[in-house]
Amino acid sequence: MTTDGAGPLVELDGLKLYFPIKSGIVLDRHVGDVRAVDDVTLTIRRGETLGLVGESGCGKSTVGRTILRLYKPTGGRVVFDGRDITSLGESELRPLRRRMQMVFQDPFASLNPRHSVGRIVGEPLRTHGLAGRRDAASRVRELLVTVGLPADAATRYPHEFSGGQRQRIGLARALAVNPDFVVADEPVSALDVSIQAQIINLLERLQEEFELTYLFIAHDLAVVRHISDRIAVMYLGTVVEVSTAEALYDEPLHPYTISLLSAVPIPDPVVEREREAILLAGDVPSPANPPPACRFHTRCPYVQPTRCRDEVPRLRNLTSGHEVACHWAEDIRDGRVKPHEVEPVFDPGMPEPVPEPPPV
Repeated sequence: MTTDGAGPLVELDGLKLYFPIKSGIVLDRHVGDVRAVDDVTLTIRRGETLGLVGESGCGKSTVGRTILRLYKPTGGRVVFDGRDITSLGESELRPLRRRMQMVFQDPFASLNPRHSVGRIVGEPLRTHGLAGRRDAASRVRELLVTVGLPADAATRYPHEFSGGQRQRIGLARALAVNPDFVVADEPVSALDVSIQAQIINLLERLQEEFELTYLFIAHDLAVVRHISDRIAVMYLGTVVEVSTAEALYDEPLHPYTISLLSAVPIPDPVVEREREAILLAGDVPSPANPPPACRFHTRCPYVQPTRCRDEVPRLRNLTSGHEVACHWAEDIRDGRVKPHEVEPVFDPGMPEPVPEPPPV
């Protein structure tokens, strides 16, 4: 590994994070695990935006928090700028905290309502000893102007701002320590569409101005396409496809990605009428009891009687820069395997469906 700036900024190698399931009050027995992240291998290049998409509960946010070492990995490695930080203690991580920051999903819950904006944005400066009181106040005003807020916003409190303005405050706080890497955890999902566009444009401007590297977590595929250089698709704790944004939208290769994109509306009534959405059978299985082999086979419209239920598909390079974890990706791409209806499979990790009452 080198730290000369030539290699990737972040590398994940077989990353796993399991949350234990306990049973009993006295004995507190370990009866299982929620496999939130299970064998994720990714690289994030310097200066790029990697979009991470998938359904709610697939492990996207957990990946971001584990990279920042807010969670300690169960297995695998997290390498930041050539240094393995998987097992570092808190004192060893502290200098690296300045280089890794996070923008949270809820712009109100992530801000202390009892603190002024000036105190919130200036807190990282004081924590890391980067500025005295006078210099910190000047730096806070400068940061607020950078993210599109008036300098006098420093004297006000979070409840006095709109959702989009609060997210700008969160961005200012993240930028206070001049980070190299920012995890943006669904930063626009709680905002109106018009405000989303403003925040996305702001993120792009700040990336260019401060030479930032982003992990952009979202479930809105249209937003991810606009801001991302590359996109990784997650399903039930694993990465099933990685590609450039253009290639993923022009030619998705994994059945899950194909299904997701088929549900994205296109603002052209002629094209929209001719498209056919691929509906997935059943619900997402429980991460405490994921299906064997291919985790998507219980809902996959392209599932085959061989391999899908018996063999784990590995993430492999199908074309240059386009990786996919599917046994039949080439056959699906070339039209030799067609989608068909899938019978929903009951997952023992999920509660049984409640039958509808008879009509009166």
